Amino acid sequence: MAKLDGKIAIITGGSGGIGAAAAKLFVAEGAKVMLVDLDEAALKSVVADIGEENATYAAADVADPVATQAFVDATLERFGGLDIALLNAGIEGRISSIADYPLAMFDKVIDVNLRGVFVGLKSIMPVMSKGGGGSIVITSSTAGIRAVGGMSAYVTSKHAVIGLMRTAAIEGAADDIRVNTVNPSPIDTRMMSSIEEQSGLASGDRSNRPMARHTPLQRYGEPEEVARLMMFLSSEDSSFCTGGVYMVDGGVSAGRATRV
Repeated sequence: MAKLDGKIAIITGGSGGIGAAAAKLFVAEGAKVMLVDLDEAALKSVVADIGEENATYAAADVADPVATQAFVDATLERFGGLDIALLNAGIEGRISSIADYPLAMFDKVIDVNLRGVFVGLKSIMPVMSKGGGGSIVITSSTAGIRAVGGMSAYVTSKHAVIGLMRTAAIEGAADDIRVNTVNPSPIDTRMMSSIEEQSGLASGDRSNRPMARHTPLQRYGEPEEVARLMMFLSSEDSSFCTGGVYMVDGGVSAGRATRV
C-alpha cells in the first residue's frame, strides 16, 4: 500500500520548488492535495501536471486568517477531511545588515514565514483534533539553528518557527497531532538562487556553485530530497516523532567541508 494512501494534505508554498516536489510525491503515494500560494498561474500549472482528480489549489495569502480559514474549509469540502499540513510558504527577504535592513521588508518576512505558520496552526489544529489527529510539518531552515550575517529577518523567522513548532507539538499531542520541522539548505530552488545573487555568489557554472564547496556532501540538495523527508514525517512511519527538528542539509549543520 502507498505510504499516504487515502490521506488529505494542505501544502502552502505549493507552487515553489519544495512545495511542488512534495505535492507530486504525496499524490504518487496516494494522497489528495490542496496547494496554496500567491501565484495562481504557477498553481494551475502544478495542478495540471499532477491531475485535477487528486489536486486543487487556492491562491491565498497565508498570513491572512480569513483566507487561511477559507482554504482549510475548501479542503474539507472538496476532499472530506484533513490529515497532513505542510506549512512551507516562505520568502528570503533582503540581504542587508541590520542597520540598513528596511523595516517594511523585515515585517513582510516575519508576516509570511512566522505569522503565516501561526495562522495556519490556528485553523488546522482544531480540524485535526476533531478528525482524530494528523501530522503538521513546518519548513524551517539551517538558518533556524544558526546565524547567517545579512539575513536578520529570515534567521529570526526560522528560529521562531522552531519554538512555535515545539509549542504546537506539546499542545497537539493529546489529540494525536504530531508537529515537526524540516530544516533544509542549500537546496536548488529559486530562493537559493536569489540568495546567491544578492550575496554576489551567483555562478554560471552549476557544477561549481560557491555554497556547495562549503557543504560536506559538496553539492546542493534537490527539492525532491526535502519532499521525501516531509513524506516520512507525514506518514505512519514517523508515528512516534513529534517536536523534532530534522535536518536535510548535506551536512551543513555539522560543520564546513574540509578535505584531509
